Amino acid sequence: MASTSVEQRIVEIQIGRPPRSAITVSARCPFGLPLVVRTPPRLDDGTPFPTIHYLTCPVAVRAIGTLEADGTMPELRARLRDDAELAAAYAEAHARYVAERDAIEVLEPAASAGGMPDRIKCLHALYAHEKADANPIGAIVAERIEPLECPGPCVADLGTGELEAVPGHPGWKGKRRRR
Repeated sequence: MASTSVEQRIVEIQIGRPPRSAITVSARCPFGLPLVVRTPPRLDDGTPFPTIHYLTCPVAVRAIGTLEADGTMPELRARLRDDAELAAAYAEAHARYVAERDAIEVLEPAASAGGMPDRIKCLHALYAHEKADANPIGAIVAERIEPLECPGPCVADLGTGELEAVPGHPGWKGKRRRR
């Protein structure tokens, strides 16, 4: 089911631009707002987009950005290389991801999100996959960033009748948002 125009507007505020294609909400934050949206494998302009689960929560985006900046990716790459169980679970997550995407549209050449099945390229994509389905690297990320330090909704009607970014919300610190 496609998202509503309200959900589209919330996501636009969260990511700082209109979504480039139709979206559906595949995971919500504790405040009921989109956390992860599902996009088609091909955007409206025809561009292939293998990342079907896209993280929109600004607090999660910031927290994961901090993890990436702190060197978490090389650590997780080493764990993936050295832990056969983790590697097998990651390969299974990749297979489910590709099957879900291919049920919508097959992309050639085949591509996956976040570096799956044998690399780690984007913790944001892997966390989004964890929240929408299951991903063992995304689960490790979740253990490290959750509970998210979010005091309330990042987007609300501030009395104007229009949805707006909530001033002072921690998801917006240092982030420029387009209107």
